Order: sequence, then structure tokens, then C-alpha cells
Amino acid sequence: MKIKFTAAIFASCVLSASYAQNHEETGSAQNLQEDVVVVASRKPVSIAKIAGTVWVLSSDQIQEQAKNGVPIKEMLGILAPGMDIGPQGRTNYGQNMRGRAALVMIDGVSLNSIRGISRQLDAIDPFNIERIEILSGASSIYGGNATGGIINIITKKAKDEGFGGSTEVGLRSGLRQKEDHDWRAAQALAYKNDKLEGRLALSYQQNGGTFGADNRQIFTDISQTDLQYNRTIDLLGTGGYSFNRNHKITVSGQFYTSKFNGDRSLFLGDNLSAFTTFNGSVLEMRDGFDSDRKPGTNRWMGTANYHGSNLLGGQDLYIQLASRAERLDFYPFPGTLKLATSSTPYASSSRQNTNYTGFKALLSKRIDQFNFSYGIDVDFEKFFSSQSVFDINTTLSSGGLVNKQIFSLGRYPTVHSKSYAAYLQADYDIFEFLKLSGGIRYQKSNVEIDDFIGSVQQTQLAFGYGTSASAIPGGKSDYDMTMFNASLLYNIQSNQQAWFTYSEGISLADPAKYYGIGVYKLNTTTNNWDLTSSVNVNENPLQGIKTGQFELGYRIKYQSLKAQISGFISNSDKSLAVDKTTYQVLVNNQKLRNKGIEAEAAYNYKGFTIGANTLLIKSEVEVNGDWQKQEIYNASPSKLVGYLAYGIDKWNFRFQTLNNFKLEDALGNKMNSYNTSDLFAGYKLPVGKLNVGVQNLFNTKYQSIWSKRSQVLYSSYKLDDLFYYQGRGRTFSFNYTIDF
Repeated sequence: MKIKFTAAIFASCVLSASYAQNHEETGSAQNLQEDVVVVASRKPVSIAKIAGTVWVLSSDQIQEQAKNGVPIKEMLGILAPGMDIGPQGRTNYGQNMRGRAALVMIDGVSLNSIRGISRQLDAIDPFNIERIEILSGASSIYGGNATGGIINIITKKAKDEGFGGSTEVGLRSGLRQKEDHDWRAAQALAYKNDKLEGRLALSYQQNGGTFGADNRQIFTDISQTDLQYNRTIDLLGTGGYSFNRNHKITVSGQFYTSKFNGDRSLFLGDNLSAFTTFNGSVLEMRDGFDSDRKPGTNRWMGTANYHGSNLLGGQDLYIQLASRAERLDFYPFPGTLKLATSSTPYASSSRQNTNYTGFKALLSKRIDQFNFSYGIDVDFEKFFSSQSVFDINTTLSSGGLVNKQIFSLGRYPTVHSKSYAAYLQADYDIFEFLKLSGGIRYQKSNVEIDDFIGSVQQTQLAFGYGTSASAIPGGKSDYDMTMFNASLLYNIQSNQQAWFTYSEGISLADPAKYYGIGVYKLNTTTNNWDLTSSVNVNENPLQGIKTGQFELGYRIKYQSLKAQISGFISNSDKSLAVDKTTYQVLVNNQKLRNKGIEAEAAYNYKGFTIGANTLLIKSEVEVNGDWQKQEIYNASPSKLVGYLAYGIDKWNFRFQTLNNFKLEDALGNKMNSYNTSDLFAGYKLPVGKLNVGVQNLFNTKYQSIWSKRSQVLYSSYKLDDLFYYQGRGRTFSFNYTIDF
């Protein structure tokens, strides 16, 4: 798709794009001062003061989708213009913003890690979300891993004076088989007075099987794991105390677990014949799954925040201390193990752990036409992992359904990371209608990699092939990056703005998958696996990949119309890729660029709201001086979302339709276009509210985006059927909520 930034396209996108808003909104607001976010400036600021594309998904929007069965990953693809359409499994791998990876946070605490595992959106139940703030595009204010944008999930707090709470029960089913149902229950209690506030919430969800439009059960995703037969528990507590009008402290703690809880999964054929003979016809879903390591996510997180005003010469002070520990388990995955006289199929499963501690401090002050913000970030992180190797005979005889651990070995090298950053951001009001902003961030990171014997060689040693092995040398690596941003914000009127922005961001190759892979040869004299070559720290120090983004944007809020549009071009000096045989992360000296248009608009008239949002994008890498389409396992397809909503008295209705556009890369891989539609209805009862919905209303059969990406990513297995995941067919939902 050719994208040209012309006046005609700009105008057409304003008319065809949407602003996702509560259908009950009257549309009478006449200015842009209402929404206040922290995502763009790391302190509360009105969107009207931000030169950039910012979206706020309100509680009403989030809950309308969630109570009608739409998970977080999918609702972000529907409500946030810059986001890809979300996958339906556990992973959000490849769900980009503007074609690049996004930084995901909960209350300003990063869920991204040095180990690039994509489970940031398997992190919280929508029952506990107040709103989601989204900043599109590269950001130099937050540092690394924010080249596509930032998603800041704000949790619910106590709202009203006195005691209150919320109770919710829900059911979701495609009505195909007895296992085709998910159910959930959630309870929250809250209290607030003039000094103290607190909220404690517990949500529970148990999923069954999922089925496509053809009534066939969708295959279990054995690569990144999925959410069939999955149990989720989210326990979240928040509290705050105001010492006086100038000093407040808030704390929060969360335990989140999302884990397989069933006995049905994917049968890989007798003796794993699907894998060994590349025969997808023997794949089927069967009862009897039993594994010593079941796929799931476990996360513990705690934060403490302090806000003081009128300190140190009239400055505002924001301090945050955060800690996060997570354990991520993966599905037993087949492989081929070479032994002394033969080769054999086997299965193994990894556990990947991250411990994170971070400290952030920000000071802000306004002096006449100048507004200054400056601060520091300090982050410490440790990543360590293990690999369960299962009894071969048990795995083979059960077709991969029964997996009993016999060895626990290393999977990736242990990584220790320290990061220190300082930044300064300044705004200057040139005129009342024109503001100039600029900033600089300096970040230095130290990464230490432990010595590591390749995981394949560890497995061979465990089975008696060889007696020892040389370690891939670890070591220390550091890199520093300086990032800039500059922008002009033009207030055309109180309800119209335009801006031009340049901002830089950085990304870093996953050190656990960049290092830790070597070429070995067995020394028949010493029976040692000698290391002949490797990617190691001393020879290949880490380096940041810098991205620079230009953006031109416009927003308006006038009577019943609300719209925002931006055109962007992002350029990186290098690009990341994946070796499809070893799955090592590669840093290529190939430039990467994304260019596109992101837009949204809506019009409200007498209770009706009509709108749409769109992302039109083109992603290319430079190969030997020529620009070629980026491979589809990394690139983002364009999309268009439209909706019609109506609210009257105690009723509300919403019809939404989503179009994913066709995408093809330079190697001939294709991602097909498809369309799905949803219908929701809500009714306010004398006590509580009832929501009913139908997802995939017309029962469209389609291949999910993640499925096509995984077929390309795992193409060396020559078994596309193993990675074919239909989208879920027509699904009905029922939800009842009481707020008190």
C-alpha cells in the first residue's frame, strides 16, 4: 500500500476515522482541556498541552468491551488506532504500535524486561483498570523499548466518600460443546475519607475450550501458549494517605496468576509423528494432558509513590519505588536431540524469571513562560531461567500429552542489568497560542552475562553424549545513548490544535537470545564439547538501536465532533531479526523505516454516535541500498475500525466492525485480510447493570494475525498445521455488575 501525505488523504482520514468515546457523551464540550494524563510527561498534564498523539481509553469504554467478553489485547486493537489487532492467546508477541514494540506499564511501572517476552498484557484483569493512557510513537522521555509508543494502564482507586464496592459475574460461550464456556466473578471493596483511601479487589476467571467458525476446536498454541483451560486470579490492593494538601503517599500491591488448569491439549501423533514426519493431519485435541511444568504467568508487584508540592523553592516532586518479580512457564515443545549413535525426538519446557527494582524521581517548576521538568531513573534487573527436559518414552507414547521431568537444566544465560538515566524537559510559551518544547535524556546501561553452556549441549550431556562442555564466555557490556526531542504546539483555537514533533527512542537486542548460542564440536579424545565459535560479550558488545520519528498532527473538539489525526515517519539505523533455525536475535546493519497515518474521529447526534479509527502503515528495511517490505512476522498490517452506538434512557447499544488489511512481504509471505463484527447491548436494572454481547457476529472464519506470524517464524519445522490458529467463532457473553 502506498501512503502519501497529501491534503486529500488527510481530509479523508478525518472524515472516516473515529474517536472512541462513551456513547452517552453529549458532545457539548468545546475545548481540549478535559483529559489529563501522565503518559506523555511523567506528571499530570492536560492533553491540550501535549504536542503528540495521545489517546485516553476511559473506564466506560474499557468496561463496555470487557463486560461483553473482549480481552485487553483485543480491545486495544479496537479502541487504540495505532495498535495492531490483538492476538487471542496468552502472548502479545508482534502486537505493535505503529509497526514497532511498545512499552507497557501499570501505574507508571514498566512490565517490559531485558528478556523480550511478550506477556505484558497478560498482567491485569480489566475489572481493576480505571483507564488506559496511550502515547503513540517513539519517546525519549522514557528511554528504552518505547520506539512504538507507550501504554500506561491506570488501576482503579477508591472514588466516593465512605464505603463502596463492585460485584461482577459473567459467562462467555460459543454454544458449540460443553467445554466451550468461560466464566468469571469479581469483587471489590473500597473506602475513602478526606485523608485516607483504599481499595481491595479480587477477580477470578476460568476458561474452557475455544472453537472456530467451523465448529472445530482451535489448536493449543504450543509455542507461546494460549488461554484455553486457563485459570486467572488477580488480587490488587491500593491505598493512599494525604498528610495535607501538599503531601500525599500512595501504595499498591498485586498478585497475578494466569495458568493452565485443565486436562485437554494438542495430541502430536503417535511418537510425535506430526513433528517427525511433517504430517499435520494427525494433529488433534485430546484429553489426558499432564505435565510437570504447566504454562502460565505468575507476577508479584509492589509500588510506593510520593507527591509533594511547593518544595525546594516551589517545585513539585514525584518519587516512585517499584519492585516486580515474575515467573513465566512455557508449554512442552518438541525438538530433535542428537545422541552418540542416533537422534531422537524429545520435549522440553522453559521457565523464565525476572526480578526488577526501580526508582524514579522527578522535579517540576514553572517560571514565567518556562516550565521545567527534570529527573533520574535507576533500574536493576536480573533474568534467570531453567529448562525441564521430559522423559522421552513417556512423551512419545502419549503423543506429547504427558510430560514428566527427568532433568532441570539451563535455558538461557543469566543476565544482570543496571540502568541509570537523567533527563531534562522544558517548555516555553513563545506566544499564548504557540509553545516550543524540547528535552534531552542520557541513559547508561551495564549488562553482565554469566558464562553459559549451550542448552543443546547441556541436554546431550544429561543423556550421556559427552562428559563435559566448554562454556560460552560471559562478561560485561555497557552502552550509553543520548536522546532528544523537540516540538511545536500551535493552538489554532481553544478547540483546535496542530503540532510538529521530532522524538528519539532506543531499543536493545534481547541479551539472553543475542548471547548464549555457540557452535560446538565433540572432541573424541577428551569427550568434551569444544566451543568453536559463539556470539559473546567481549567480541560483540551490546549497542542500542536508535529510532528517530517525525510527526505532524491535528486534533479538534467542536460541538458533537471530536477527531485526531497524525502522519508519522520513523527511521532506525539498524534492525532486529530472528534466526529461524536457532531463534537467536540478530542485529542487522539494515535501516528500518515505518511511515503511516493514524487517525480517529466520531460524531454524536441525539444519542447516536458514529465513528471509525484507522492505521495506514508501510514498513520497509534497506537491503543493499534498496527498500524492501519488512517480513510479516515483524511488520504491522493496516486496519480500519468503525462503530455505531446509541444510548436512550436505561439502554445502550454498540455495533463495531474491524477490518484487517492484506499484508505481503518481500519474500512472498502473505497475511490475508478479514473482517469481524461485534454487537453489544446494556440495560440498567433497578439494582445493577446487565450486559449481553455477541463477538464475531457473522461467524467469520479467519486465521489470526499471530498464527500467520508464527508460521513464518517457525517455518523451519515445515508444519504449518501446527501453527494454524483460527480466530474464535461467534461467541455470546453475559455479564451482571452491581456498583454500591
